[in-house]
Amino acid sequence: MKCHIPLLFAALALISCKPADGPASSHSGKPRVALVMKSLANEFFQTMAEGAKKHQAAHAGDYELMVNGIKNETDLAEQVGLVDQMVSQGVQAIVIAPADSKALVTVLKRAKEAGVLVINIDNKLDADTLKQAGLSTPFVGPDNRAGAKAVGEVLAKKLKAGDEVAIIEGVTTAFNGQQRKAGFEDAMNAAGMKIVASQSGQWEMEKANGVAAGMLAANPNVKALLCANDNMALGAAAAVQAAGKTGQVQIIGFDNIAALKPLLADGRVLATCDQHGDQLAVFGIEAALKVLKDKTTPADQQTPVDVVVK
Repeated sequence: MKCHIPLLFAALALISCKPADGPASSHSGKPRVALVMKSLANEFFQTMAEGAKKHQAAHAGDYELMVNGIKNETDLAEQVGLVDQMVSQGVQAIVIAPADSKALVTVLKRAKEAGVLVINIDNKLDADTLKQAGLSTPFVGPDNRAGAKAVGEVLAKKLKAGDEVAIIEGVTTAFNGQQRKAGFEDAMNAAGMKIVASQSGQWEMEKANGVAAGMLAANPNVKALLCANDNMALGAAAAVQAAGKTGQVQIIGFDNIAALKPLLADGRVLATCDQHGDQLAVFGIEAALKVLKDKTTPADQQTPVDVVVK
């Protein structure tokens, strides 16, 4: 069932829809677009990459695509290096899901000063940091706070006022992680739940597994774990099972990755939020192509989010 919210390891190598040993700049006259993502170990970004490559294959006459990812969610230096590398290879646009909302601003400013169009997707760059850098870049992506609140509201219906819950956050410097935490808090506070713990699982399954295990041990009465992405929900579910509390502790996630579907089906995870990862990069690429073609001023665009339950 879906509840619609109104709208709108090849990590260190380049995975390109064009031959890797091709010329630095396109001789075809078609714009070259670089997709720079976060960890390709995360199924969400693998799905994003596949969606982008399928779009380029269907529009091969319109643009060339270079797809990049980093080793893990906190590999900031590697992502900075990828942006510089894409600029040096002569791309006309960079569509980026930044690993950090502040740390990538400086290199993206360099890219823009080099004449490269920058489109921000997935994780919004920090507004104050952008302002201080004198950089303006559009955000094409979902309302993470609204999505997290909606999935939190599904959870609230399974609990009663006063129940103890805990939040497993994403990377704390990532805007989307901050927004998802805030959305969870919105839903829990409105329903009268007691948030007894909130800790980062850094978007990663193993890290979240350890965090969840610690939370369950320290808070034996906790009734739910609210996870800011599905990778962490998988780790939390394993911790709940190891603690012998399957069915006693509800879990929610965010992303709707394929690996979560069996857990949704059998109830180990109650709900997640689909931000349509296979289309998220496509939205950004299409926005970039429109700006390049029409010479228009890039604008923010809100993309869809849906709650998914069993």
